[in-house]
Amino acid sequence: MSLPRKTVLIVLAFFAIYVIWGSTYLLNKIAVSHLPPFFLASARFLVSSIIIFLIAKSLKVSLKISKKQFLNATIAGFLFLTLGNGLAVFALKYVDSGFTALEISAQPLVVLIIMRILYGKRITIMPYIGVILGFIGVFLLVSQKQIISQEGQVLGVILIFVCMLSWAYASIFVGKADLPTNSFLNTAYQMLTGGIMLGVVSLILNEQWSLPNVWKVHVKWSMLGLILFGSIVAFTAFNYLLKEVSPEKVATSTYVNPIIALILGWWVLNEQITTQSVIAAIVLLTGVYFINTKRTFKPRV
Repeated sequence: MSLPRKTVLIVLAFFAIYVIWGSTYLLNKIAVSHLPPFFLASARFLVSSIIIFLIAKSLKVSLKISKKQFLNATIAGFLFLTLGNGLAVFALKYVDSGFTALEISAQPLVVLIIMRILYGKRITIMPYIGVILGFIGVFLLVSQKQIISQEGQVLGVILIFVCMLSWAYASIFVGKADLPTNSFLNTAYQMLTGGIMLGVVSLILNEQWSLPNVWKVHVKWSMLGLILFGSIVAFTAFNYLLKEVSPEKVATSTYVNPIIALILGWWVLNEQITTQSVIAAIVLLTGVYFINTKRTFKPRV
């Protein structure tokens, strides 16, 4: 008996955001070591959006969307890509790729808190235990001497936290907003608008722009991976899931992302994995598990 097409798509989409996104931390770390962060992110998303528009056009998908949908796509593009991804890439100049992924793994905790504050969602004891464990895990992670003592790493930690807030709120926003129903178009418009805004930020910061012909080979391969897999495949899957399942379930990608990022960072870039980082990861991911297990929301009384 074959699985329904929708079920297969959801499973494949989860695989994309679990595994592919776990590798993008490494790819961004490699690229940002040679390219300015906001230029890097802008080039990545603008090229990706053009490719997606061409694919949509070849499939005879209408590119027309309403003004409201375009506005919402612009807001999502700003929150996800300009603010969220842009700051994360900038932070990677100062912190390891595995550490970045591990800190961002606290996103379900942030989603839960935002939903509680903005929408008055009451939750059961399990998520509260998860929140406590999450805070302990984050504290263990960012309080390491290697983080506090090195120049620029505290700034990196703060930027990642702001990025996490932006992504968490954007996940909730996209789940409720009027956006293009076609996942390809939704992704393309978010990347187009987000990429343009990233380019503006890059120009304001007077970053040095360059053409691919002067990039090193490993930077070119990293950008190719970010564009084809990290942007087109994974981000399309992400937007698809936000319309099909709850934002908290989508946020569970943070179970797998940090593990893949830690392993790849250690294997490829010789990033150090400390005992405290391992303990922090166990505590933090256990907290995320509690947040997403047997969760029930109750209206505020």
